[in-house]
Amino acid sequence: MPYAMRQRDAAHQRQGISDPISGGLRFAHYTSAEAALKILTSKRIWMRNATCMADYGEVLHGWQILLAYFDKPRTDEFVAALDASVPGAAREAISLFNGWQQNGLNLNIFVASLSEHDQSEDRHGRLSMWRAFGTSSTTRVAIVIKVPGYSGGAEMLGIQFSPVAYLPEEEVHAVIHEVTENAKRDAEFLRTIDKQAITAWLFNMFFVGVACLKHRGFHEEREWRGIYAPQISKSSMIEQSIEVVGGVPQHVQKLPLDRHVSPELAGIDLHAMLDRVIIGPSPYPWVLYQSFVHTLRDAGIADAENKVIVSDIPIRS
Repeated sequence: MPYAMRQRDAAHQRQGISDPISGGLRFAHYTSAEAALKILTSKRIWMRNATCMADYGEVLHGWQILLAYFDKPRTDEFVAALDASVPGAAREAISLFNGWQQNGLNLNIFVASLSEHDQSEDRHGRLSMWRAFGTSSTTRVAIVIKVPGYSGGAEMLGIQFSPVAYLPEEEVHAVIHEVTENAKRDAEFLRTIDKQAITAWLFNMFFVGVACLKHRGFHEEREWRGIYAPQISKSSMIEQSIEVVGGVPQHVQKLPLDRHVSPELAGIDLHAMLDRVIIGPSPYPWVLYQSFVHTLRDAGIADAENKVIVSDIPIRS
């Protein structure tokens, strides 16, 4: 996933992080005040089915772009590039991915969305995000967290965390071609890696690529996605339930960011990662400020009154 790696490197550079492992990137989750209170008190983020999101067509969009690339000549070139070092791995990965899609398992991708958060947004949040999310609510909030560069807890939860690519079809195809050329160039190195591992990585490349492709018109969101597919990697720590969201009964996956669930999750405990809470444009800023300060104090978070910021962007709620 060379494009995703470039996005990660660029994000670290923008946020002034020299060590990607020890230095955590900051992200914001824009939502309603009601949902934000539930997240902070339960230390659970609801992951919703991708087909229920506002941009529900994006997973299908990614699949169609991938399908358009793999005509016979380009499939043969991709397979030959991998067969030179790991015979059979590419065909097996393509077959697994096709079977996953044809059985409808791609309809069970669950997503939690975060947006890159820069220092310049610390006082006000991002205007386009306030406008895009929670528009039916007069109480909008951004929860800003600092996510560690690596967490064994995320692996235990079976969560993939990846930047979204806002690329048109021709640029996606150029990235896949880049992977093909990389495989040719690094054939000697690839021969040192187990075939099963290569197959899994190729499948993961297809899966995450499809789940994280969006139309270029959404680029201001600067979204990263936590992705969970129970049929691929199911975690006993993630609770599934049926909830009514926007009037639609649906399965949600409740992602625990809670060290009390398992010591392995200490690195991604929500209260430990919390950087600040930004109160969005609202007629009730003081009431919201008091409520969130009280909530953070009850959770044992130090300096709560300075962690809650009221945005003064003058837009109608």
